[in-house]
Amino acid sequence: MREDLTDAEMLARLERAVRRMPRLQREIFLAIGLHDLSYPELAERTGLSAREVERQFANSLLSIHHALDAPRREPIWKRLFPWLKDRK
Repeated sequence: MREDLTDAEMLARLERAVRRMPRLQREIFLAIGLHDLSYPELAERTGLSAREVERQFANSLLSIHHALDAPRREPIWKRLFPWLKDRK
């Protein structure tokens, strides 16, 4: 995790990462994280195997890790049109 991020930036990245997850992955992540459901409970509710629930949860954690650890990037317009940054 990047140490140079403010709490607000970290929270914004976390929210963005959760919103970008596929629906099923997001639901599994939130069910485990917020409602403390087990893999077998979620497997029964979703019709997936417990192993697939575990895999989806692991992928969600990986997505969050990448979102929080990624370097800050300038907005796309600044990268595409660097000469605009110098205009006043």
